[in-house]
Amino acid sequence: MRYRTRVTAPAALIGTAAALTIGGVPAQAAVASGVPGAETLGDPVYPDLGNDGYRVSAYHLDLAYDATTKLVDATATLRITTTEALTRFSLDALGLDIRTVTVAGKTAAFEQTGEKLRITPARCLPPRRRVTVTVTYSADPRRTLAHTAWVPTPDGFAVCPQPNSAHTVFPCNDHPVDKADFTFRITVPTGLKGVASGSLTGTEDLGDGRTAYSYRSREPIATELVQITVGDYVVKDRQGPNGLPLRDVVPTARAEALEPALALTPNLVSWIEQRLGAYPFETYGLLPCNNDSSTAFDFTGLETQTLTLYKPNYLLQAEPKIGSHMMHELVHSYFGNSVSPATWADLWINEGHADFYGLLYRYERGWADSIGLTTMEARMKDTYAKGDQWRQSSGPVAAPNEANLFDNQRYLGGVLVLYALRQQVGETVFATIERTFLDRFRNSSASTADYIAVASEISGSDQSGFLRDWLYGTKTPRMPGHPDWTVTPVSSSLRRPQSRPSGHHDNSATL
Repeated sequence: MRYRTRVTAPAALIGTAAALTIGGVPAQAAVASGVPGAETLGDPVYPDLGNDGYRVSAYHLDLAYDATTKLVDATATLRITTTEALTRFSLDALGLDIRTVTVAGKTAAFEQTGEKLRITPARCLPPRRRVTVTVTYSADPRRTLAHTAWVPTPDGFAVCPQPNSAHTVFPCNDHPVDKADFTFRITVPTGLKGVASGSLTGTEDLGDGRTAYSYRSREPIATELVQITVGDYVVKDRQGPNGLPLRDVVPTARAEALEPALALTPNLVSWIEQRLGAYPFETYGLLPCNNDSSTAFDFTGLETQTLTLYKPNYLLQAEPKIGSHMMHELVHSYFGNSVSPATWADLWINEGHADFYGLLYRYERGWADSIGLTTMEARMKDTYAKGDQWRQSSGPVAAPNEANLFDNQRYLGGVLVLYALRQQVGETVFATIERTFLDRFRNSSASTADYIAVASEISGSDQSGFLRDWLYGTKTPRMPGHPDWTVTPVSSSLRRPQSRPSGHHDNSATL
């Protein structure tokens, strides 16, 4: 079979308020003492993101969109498992008008402070307890926030949660290390469509001028990769290689004009499968969101699981312009989505790999890149020359901060690291490292240390010193196989890499 099937609890079960048991002990038999759960997962880039004391195994998101008020009424139901005795725990939440919270079916006290929703259950939760948490709330996709995932459109919305904004759409443990199963129910006025990550499992005409669409993801999703969109869409289905169902969600009025770009996907999938193995999810496609100008949508494309979000106007360009960018986003299905970063300092794994294969795809076709070069070797020599300058202005490749997280050092700087490793071990061993890493950490998260460990294991020699110099050094190491390559001194007037706004990314400049 092409896909690995996960067995998950039915959505109906996730949403019940029935008392849960563990080890035969009813939920009411809570221990008498515990501690408040930590309100951080200790991320080096976003230290306030995420919460500890529990892990989430499943989310069920039930959203209803009102086309008149433009507001969303919602219920988020989470299945969590405690890791310690908890008198209180928190979810990440910002800009949501919380109405009620229940824990194991019982009303719980709550308060919103900063970007946290603090929840105090009626009784302390014992360790290793499976429990259902239900939050009802409303949201305004047009609300102005310091950072937001909402992309309002004339006929609805889409969401762009990366890296730290999923909790502006639904209460969650908003960190990629805590991946979970997702089901969705999206209720919209009849005539509009509601679409989410995963596969459509049902459509219900509610008989009151509204239609409900239900979706389930076969594989777990990191919160930053969730996609929920409402609009006047046509869903275009086509078959990809090896029977992979492809699904594009396209503004009805622009469907014909966007078809040439959408038709590129099958060949893109075939190309990357030859290098990285079978596509890891149940479907793939593009979502040209019906908004080309929103300031909340300040990038060209964004990978969300099973759907890549795009500005429609970008996709109207000719293939040499968009083909390698579409490959970049497709590669994120492997690096970033199937294998998510353990921390945001590991972003180079996502973006370095996406640019690496996007550039290979471009150069195989003889397409010049954004600076006029036509081979990987020429681009890497140019990038190598900028190495020390980038390390001074943006830090080492695997040591970003919030301000420079999405700049060129994580993209082309990451490509340079992968190119150096391929030079060091050879193309055949490098290809085996890539597939082994993806297989070993599929449906979970992985760190830079994990990648180094796989590279050492597969190459048969310790690569830790080599890779750590490339990833964490303040000076650019010698490039294997190219002793003639030189680094431009930092004191030169070389242009600094352009930083991208924190919260979103636009990788088109690198391709």
